[in-house]
Amino acid sequence: MPIELEKNYNPTDTEPRIYKLWEESGFFNPDNLPDDRTEPFTITLPPPNVTGVLHVGHAYEDSLQDAVIRYQRMRGKRALWLPGTDSAAMSTQAKVEKDIHKKEGKNRHDIGREELVHRVSEFAKASENTILSQVRKMGASLDWSRYAYTMDEARNNAVMTAFKRMYDADLIYRGRRIVNWDPKGQTVISDDEVAYEERDTKLYTFKYSKDFPIAIATTRLETKVGDTAVAVHPDDSRYQKYIGKEYDAVFYDVPIHIKIVADKSVDMEFGTGALGVTPAHSQMDWEIADKNDLPRPQVISEYARMMVEGGLKDKKTTEARGMVADWLKDNGLLEKEEGIKQNVSTAERTGGIIEPLPKLQWFIDVNKKFAIPHSEITGIDSGSETTLKNIMRTAVESGDVSMPQENFRKSYFHWIDNLHDWCISRQIWFGHRVPIWYRPSSAEASAGKGEEIYCGVDGPSSAEASAGKWEQDTDVLDTWFSSALWTFSTLGWPNETNDLKTFHPTSFMSPAYEILYLWVSRMILMSGFHLGQVPFKTVLIHGLVRDAKGRKFSKSLDNGVDPLDIIGKYGADALRMGLLVGTAIGNDSKFDESKVKGYKHFANKLWNIARFVLMNLPNEPMSKPELISEDLAALEELDTLTKDITSDMEEYRLYLAAEKIYHYIWHTFADKIIETTKARLTGEDEKAKKSAQWTLLSILTDSLKLLHPFMPFVTEEIYSKLPLKDKKLLMIETWPRSSS
Repeated sequence: MPIELEKNYNPTDTEPRIYKLWEESGFFNPDNLPDDRTEPFTITLPPPNVTGVLHVGHAYEDSLQDAVIRYQRMRGKRALWLPGTDSAAMSTQAKVEKDIHKKEGKNRHDIGREELVHRVSEFAKASENTILSQVRKMGASLDWSRYAYTMDEARNNAVMTAFKRMYDADLIYRGRRIVNWDPKGQTVISDDEVAYEERDTKLYTFKYSKDFPIAIATTRLETKVGDTAVAVHPDDSRYQKYIGKEYDAVFYDVPIHIKIVADKSVDMEFGTGALGVTPAHSQMDWEIADKNDLPRPQVISEYARMMVEGGLKDKKTTEARGMVADWLKDNGLLEKEEGIKQNVSTAERTGGIIEPLPKLQWFIDVNKKFAIPHSEITGIDSGSETTLKNIMRTAVESGDVSMPQENFRKSYFHWIDNLHDWCISRQIWFGHRVPIWYRPSSAEASAGKGEEIYCGVDGPSSAEASAGKWEQDTDVLDTWFSSALWTFSTLGWPNETNDLKTFHPTSFMSPAYEILYLWVSRMILMSGFHLGQVPFKTVLIHGLVRDAKGRKFSKSLDNGVDPLDIIGKYGADALRMGLLVGTAIGNDSKFDESKVKGYKHFANKLWNIARFVLMNLPNEPMSKPELISEDLAALEELDTLTKDITSDMEEYRLYLAAEKIYHYIWHTFADKIIETTKARLTGEDEKAKKSAQWTLLSILTDSLKLLHPFMPFVTEEIYSKLPLKDKKLLMIETWPRSSS
């Protein structure tokens, strides 16, 4: 009796059952894979943030990486796709704090550090469970036995160890520098976490006093009470005679002392060609102050309020700006006021307007030379002197980290060339606490100086603490510090585990271009320093999934799409194909639900193809018959396609591979080959019939294999019904090999 499939394919029933089958098989774990697999292929999942639920961007990333790992598993590799989640400390704490304020009218200080950390941890755990359920529903073949969380005990040990080693190497220091301060979130944020919003503002051209010789222009009048110099270009003939001169003035009601200095960084063509130097509120101005030994009075507080005595005291910066503008007009000092567009720096997570402020923070020195004890990076010898910046550049320049997309390579090198020291401390409570302890009784200790400071994976021992009470630094580490260790902390580092020896460097990474600098570069930095290795061999940067109008998904636009809703309508296979086909890696794409619906129809088409083939086959494995020329030609065509798709998969052109097998199944296999064999299947020529049966089964078998990385559920279900000898789960079957 022929094998009969159900009339209709039902992903709702099939997908959970198939995923359970995969999990129970143990084959997600490379240690359980059959045959002698010696060549590893490793991907670490970019850990989703435990701040809520996944969106279609995560679904795209999961689909892409799962397709790669399934392909490599079928190629006979010891394939490991390692799962995990990220605390995303700043975002997660902000979300919980907002909820506490809304429900209880309290802030973090009202409930205390211990209670806040507890509540944030509880929220993170609940969110984690939701996220992991979503990832499973996508069909992700992750090795759940190796699951990691950036704040679990093993990862915390790795973070503390990494900090200690870099501190001992003199690469981590504490210093007072200009940082991006978020008054709303009350913490430092990195340059790469700053979002720029175009806003209407005013550019004011003015003089400090009537007898001051140079006019300057600014959009932030309120900061000018903190000016200590005016910088001009040394070649600017308009101002050369003033260089070196000093002037006193009372600006608003604040006494100021201004020195005219020369600096080549000044743009002679912008504004008046003269720059009012506010050292405490601009990175560029801070550097000019360094060169000229200028004082750095801070005039804006952490809460974006004025810190000067007089009429501006405690005023919000925006209010103070208007007051100064009125004062300039009243005193005849305002020469021009014009409306302009300006990119305003805001905190990506809180929306707060960034204030550049001088803060005592922890930094990683990217330019300091150190002797690298061990190096496997081409161009950097073991024992040689290098810098963290050089590691980041050399790893990519040498090709040890393949970054095939030229536009992202150029962008990466440009960022490296302009890289400042990395500020790694944050003024929040949830996260990896800085492993530094001070003696509060010492004035030097509070400044982080002298012997009154202790750094360790654990706190000071009882013997060390006996001479006095120690208190730990209140800051936590930037979440990207722990994430930067991800490729090797997940494999057991700092312990020398078998996993670390086997699976590192990892093989492939495909993050979004949004985190090229935040994460990719820092993984290279950390892996290079701590292991002397690159973190991955190939990094392919993907684009963003946007809505149908090309907009980013956001709460304010209310345009979010829940992947589970889409899966509920069309199945995970259809969603995966809808996200992958037609999306060249690196390009943004528009999410189109109708496209997903179309691939649900394709899943049904494949099911009907399989029903037809199985109904015309014997219910037991066939021996290969003598094939007629027509069938030999069909198999040769499939052979050519297999070589083509294999090449695409090797070069990570997944969007092309998926599209090619889709068109082949629908337009060649269904519309041509099956139609031309129908007469032979019902005819009396037994030789022609057996040839047709074998050919159809062979084409269906290999088509399912070629399609499996993209549509794993329906292909696994159909494959389980095929009358084949020594059949295994499709996920561990051998990838089709061409005959040539």
